[in-house]
Amino acid sequence: MPRNLESLIVRHTHRLPSPAGSPGQGAVAARQFDVALMGVGFKLSGELLGRLSGLSEAAVVRAARRTLDVVRGMVGDHVRHNAYFIDFPANVPDTEEFWTECLVKALGDEEARAGVLAGLGRGTVDLLSLPAYGRYPHTYEEMLAAQDELIASAGDRVTVLHLGRDMDSELSDLYGALAGSTTPLDGDHLADLKVLAGHCALGPQPESIPVRENRAVVNEARLMAGADPLVDTVTDVLRLACALAGGDVTLREPTRFRTLPRPVRRALLAALDEVVAANPAKLADVHAHREPFKRLGERLHPHEYPRLPHAAEVFAVARGEKEALSFDARVDRLLRAGDVIGAVTLLRSAPGKLFRALDLLLRTASGQEERDAVVAAAVEVAPEVSGRVVLSVREHLHNRERESGRPRVFVNHRARAWVTPDARPPLPAADRDRLAVALDAEIRRRLPSTGRLLVDPDVLDVALPLSGRATASGFGVLPRGSVSVIDGERLRFFVYWKQTERPTDFDLSALLLRDDYSTAGWLSYTSLSTVGGRHSGDVTEAPDGASEFIDLSLEQVRGTFVVPQVNIFAGEGFEQVEESFFGFMLRDGEQRGRPYEPRTVRMKSELRGTGRVALPLVFRREGGGRWSAKWLHLYLRGRAEANRVEENRAPVSALVRAVLEREPLTVRHLVGLMTGPAGGVDLWDGVSVPDGPVTYIGLERPEGLHPDSRIVTLGNLRDLIPS
Repeated sequence: MPRNLESLIVRHTHRLPSPAGSPGQGAVAARQFDVALMGVGFKLSGELLGRLSGLSEAAVVRAARRTLDVVRGMVGDHVRHNAYFIDFPANVPDTEEFWTECLVKALGDEEARAGVLAGLGRGTVDLLSLPAYGRYPHTYEEMLAAQDELIASAGDRVTVLHLGRDMDSELSDLYGALAGSTTPLDGDHLADLKVLAGHCALGPQPESIPVRENRAVVNEARLMAGADPLVDTVTDVLRLACALAGGDVTLREPTRFRTLPRPVRRALLAALDEVVAANPAKLADVHAHREPFKRLGERLHPHEYPRLPHAAEVFAVARGEKEALSFDARVDRLLRAGDVIGAVTLLRSAPGKLFRALDLLLRTASGQEERDAVVAAAVEVAPEVSGRVVLSVREHLHNRERESGRPRVFVNHRARAWVTPDARPPLPAADRDRLAVALDAEIRRRLPSTGRLLVDPDVLDVALPLSGRATASGFGVLPRGSVSVIDGERLRFFVYWKQTERPTDFDLSALLLRDDYSTAGWLSYTSLSTVGGRHSGDVTEAPDGASEFIDLSLEQVRGTFVVPQVNIFAGEGFEQVEESFFGFMLRDGEQRGRPYEPRTVRMKSELRGTGRVALPLVFRREGGGRWSAKWLHLYLRGRAEANRVEENRAPVSALVRAVLEREPLTVRHLVGLMTGPAGGVDLWDGVSVPDGPVTYIGLERPEGLHPDSRIVTLGNLRDLIPS
């Protein structure tokens, strides 16, 4: 069994497939494995420890080596994290004193002196020209020797690894969960699905694959395995062609189609022919992607297949040789004519489109009679709309109630964000409330019976994952809009990057904002220390990888909001570097240790956006001195080079304000629908678990749950979204 398949199981489920091996006396090796795991913030469940203890020592060692590599990578411990200042966070110098010291050293360097003097003559000094600036002045080993050992704390993170079933069963379950997801997956999860589909394409399949991108990935594997693809629209076939070409199955980025083998060309054309023959109206879908269809036609050569005439019609529409008025164009024509009732009547045949147009229809309606018709149509077709869309509209309605006069925030598929004033007129409260009640009733109808419901209170403020693109790959990562409690005394951010070809400089920074979102200060390479905070120093290139850190004493922080960010100063972007990730650690006040300690890591998030400024999350001071985090997963376009925290204060402040004032639907809302007004939910105390089966919803799976329990954690939180 390929090793990477086992790592998929561990990363997604925190389960280790039941280890294989001959029976033996592996108890000592298993305990050593457990101790090694605890060094990176993980441990074996009692059941898994017992299973390993009954195997041979060699089998335990093999499992330990594989698993340790996986979990270290999950939290970012697979690389070396050096700090520019060797004993960070102690003895961080004053910024100007540090620059002066670098300048003095440069003047004493024969090779650098002339250039520095020339710069001084012009009244400027380029920090990057100073030999002592931007490059580690010590080795990783020297940094380790200068640091104290980490003092163990009860607050250190412990993530339990549980015993899974056999490998084939675990792979089949994970494949079914990803392929059958009711919400779109992010790019990394789609890549994982592709790996799993290649292994499971001819095995048991999920009852349905509602997300079209997922279907395209599965169809590629099915076609390569000799099975028929699952398609019911012409766009399904286009997505499949993009998958075969290694392109973007979301159709947001152009795909360069390559020459395809004749059997594959025939399979794609046959699929198109079958779809159009069954429903010629689906030719109208071609308009949304005319150019990709034209390019695909050049590769498929439909004229060579006269027995598939309906497939040829697809490309005739794309070239403008055959008319097929699109559905959206027909709706738009009616709305332009002021015929809201006509538009609603037409949209009844496309329930998802009707739901996405509800706000526009209510604003366009000329009176209560037309608004009543809109609401009535929505209620009628609601059972035919996907749960994700119903919940998205419900979230929209909740925020429409609160958005009057507030800015709107937009986020595109690349996680690029921008803010604009809200010029829309408000929705009538009565119509908005009627819809909200109806949508809640529809979701409640679809939710399965939970039996006894056990909920970890920490999960209640996690945003419902209505789209995988509203989060990022990594460890301990929550969906955009989620709120989590920060329970440590010291907060430490870290960023790691490794350039691919060009010298690349990422700058970790933190913007401090007051109650009114005005600037209270910042931490960066231009401001190495401020009240309660220290920066580890600027590293300006990363051929072997580089790290930067910011350490904050939360009690001393000046301001109400802390906004960590990663600015690309020069070189490759987040999607061009070999690797880049951001994370944060929490420590008690007396803990020492290295700049990076894996068992204090609470979150590690991959940086893979197209902007030049990354905003992973924002920290907010609550009443009583408590802190919370709200998850952003956003990027700003930024400049082509020389992005700095002090120069993007205005857009960051505006974006943070808009996001903080928006309320996503959370697990709390869904739990309320599950239990109804009478309640009926048990909040987990973190210790005891019931004897019988339960439906458990939480951040991590507790030990000791009944084997017949239904368990929902971060890894499968999408399962809460009804189909």
